[in-house]
Amino acid sequence: MAVPLLDIRDATKIYGGGLFGGRRVVALQGFNLAIHEKPATITTIAGESGSGKTTLANLVLGFLHLTSGQILYKGVDIAAMDARQKFEYRREVQAVFQDPYEVYNPFYRVKHIFELAIQRFRLAQNKAEAREMIEDALRVVGMRGEEVLEKYPHQLSGGQRQRMMVARAYMLKPRIIVADEPVSMVDASLRAMILDIMLHLRDDYGISFLYITHDLSTAYQIGDDIYVLYQGLVAERGETSRVIENPRHPYVQLLVGSIPVPDPTVKWDTNLRLPTEEEMRSSATGGCRFYPRCPQRMDRCLQALPPLYSIEAEHDAACYLYEAQQQAMLTGRTNAS
Repeated sequence: MAVPLLDIRDATKIYGGGLFGGRRVVALQGFNLAIHEKPATITTIAGESGSGKTTLANLVLGFLHLTSGQILYKGVDIAAMDARQKFEYRREVQAVFQDPYEVYNPFYRVKHIFELAIQRFRLAQNKAEAREMIEDALRVVGMRGEEVLEKYPHQLSGGQRQRMMVARAYMLKPRIIVADEPVSMVDASLRAMILDIMLHLRDDYGISFLYITHDLSTAYQIGDDIYVLYQGLVAERGETSRVIENPRHPYVQLLVGSIPVPDPTVKWDTNLRLPTEEEMRSSATGGCRFYPRCPQRMDRCLQALPPLYSIEAEHDAACYLYEAQQQAMLTGRTNAS
């Protein structure tokens, strides 16, 4: 079987503790994910604030180091890469962040972000070649250099700044783009445009995405697969349409149920009733972390963290409700063989 392009194995990140015995926070625990080279895919990492989504993105980008586990790129652990391998990894795994304005230096014209990347990765032999690369990247996102390159960041709209960051990432010919909430700070029309660009890059240029979002509606529009996180753990994973159309974990059912329906006669209850943070964290070291909020909780849920149970092909949920179902499936396969 082909080696995955990106292979995340049992990734765990814990903050705090250590020499001074501070409060430990398990930001991500036992996370597994494989992205293959072909076909290119958009894999969504979804969940509430504090679920571990951005921690995962920062681990993949090398901004944070794992407490335990591995992240492999083309079969090589990124923590053990030599200088040449790291250089290749940084070019082939690019990022697009939530707030594009923070990426720009306000004292430079916006062309600086392209020129810096070309210089850093030695992409062009001369200025003419560099300019052609920049123009080509801008065309992919529906922009023209003559309209934007000589401007300063504050002279561009949020949507323009975000599309330029996508263009900069594309210019480096990456294999994977980590997109951390890339459309959360733009309006609806620009959101649709940026999502369409992501689909274009996947389908026409073979670029895979790790799409970090709290917005299940955009995940449903463009995602191939989805991993829904809750307090650092995978609650449910599978093909995006299956998970969102038929959620099986009580937490994911709550998330999907909170999406307003496009019917003015249906009143949307916006009053989410959540326990305090301390109550939610009370089961962090043992038992299901969703227990305080779960409408279907059982005594069993307090004994140990539930593993991911297979509900059907390409659809798993970490809930004891499906333990018997998986046992029946395994028994049926054994009898059939």
